[in-house]
Amino acid sequence: MNTMRKTTLAVTALGVTAALALAGCAGGSSSGGNTDAAATGDIRVWLNGTDTPQAARDYLKTTFESEHPGSTLTIEEQAWTGLVDKLTTNLSGSDSPDVVEVGNTQAAAFTSAGAFLDLTDQYDALGGSDLLPGFVEAGSYDGKFFAAPYYSGARLVFYKKDLLAKAGLTVPTTLDQYISNGVALAAANPGVSGIYFPGQDWYNALPYIWENGGEIATQSGATWTSSFSSPESIAGLKQVQEVMTKASVAPKDGNETDPQVPFCEGVIANLSAPSWVKGSILAPADAKAPGCPDQEANLGVYALPGKSGGAAHVFAGGSNIAVSAKSAHPELAKDALAIMLSDDYQTILGKAGLVPAKVSLASTIGTDDVAKATAEAAANAKLTPASPKWADVEASGALQDFFVAIGQGGDVTALAQALDQKIDGILNS
Repeated sequence: MNTMRKTTLAVTALGVTAALALAGCAGGSSSGGNTDAAATGDIRVWLNGTDTPQAARDYLKTTFESEHPGSTLTIEEQAWTGLVDKLTTNLSGSDSPDVVEVGNTQAAAFTSAGAFLDLTDQYDALGGSDLLPGFVEAGSYDGKFFAAPYYSGARLVFYKKDLLAKAGLTVPTTLDQYISNGVALAAANPGVSGIYFPGQDWYNALPYIWENGGEIATQSGATWTSSFSSPESIAGLKQVQEVMTKASVAPKDGNETDPQVPFCEGVIANLSAPSWVKGSILAPADAKAPGCPDQEANLGVYALPGKSGGAAHVFAGGSNIAVSAKSAHPELAKDALAIMLSDDYQTILGKAGLVPAKVSLASTIGTDDVAKATAEAAANAKLTPASPKWADVEASGALQDFFVAIGQGGDVTALAQALDQKIDGILNS
């Protein structure tokens, strides 16, 4: 990575789209970035974080190598933090990975820049109309299909049943009750977050904005307008500040990575996190990232309640999966992608609590409380603005800095106005 420092700096200065274009990522030709048609090759697959279960990783490697004698498949795990910059640098280089996972909110930046191989002719074979439509849209650009859905999920609230019962509280039915429960739990249990909310976790702040009638940004013609300082958004942001300052003892400058660690340490009463985090919480003690399976009986779950009841609008998390336009072995990479979209592979994801890429496999997530809450939350989930430059907003750190400042007690309105100016400048540059 040190040899690519200049490219990384270019990303910061020019944005994802411009950096990829200058680096020579052309419009995603069907032959890939290298015309080597060798029957064998070494395929590198980038997967992000620990969300993809080990069983799926093993299935991918074993199946691919058995179907392609002489070829190998290596999975390289990447951190979500700083992913946009790293993808931009590596996808535009001569040593690009072959298959990459990208967050659904980041996909538009790379599809519009030609960083991914055009998969339009593979659409039906990969699942066609059975693929999650919102994620197909996120992975498409200018009428072409570049990044397939990988998995989806919605944020749920995992909670400690004993702490709720000890405080004489019930599962909340409105957002206001959720907040008051969190404040009460923090007051009754010093050192425990009634609602765990590290400062940089902007994903979990979005429901408060949406439930109060606010939006992140709106589009009129070719112009985007950031809306964090609207009266409706401000109302939601003030609730966020209340939670951060009165219900949470999480680090005000911390992020949402590995929330199962503090949950298992017993310092969280309520945790809003993606549905698949259940697997991390209950991971066996000998796992690469161990959880606390002994807490399974004490683990409760519900969909975050809305302002007027029902399920709140939560962020629809998840990923897309694509083939790099500069893959040295594009045909082998497409075969690996096809395995990842197969029913068998996607069923493994479903059983691990991730919503599969195919609508027909939704039942694989089961019928337990998590599955029911996931279905309820997903039905009301929303996405971030569909701008190719939204990934630049995420990569800029403006959102993280904004919510850290709110958590530290800053003036919500003044901070929101400053954030709107920053985001407007990025989206309309």
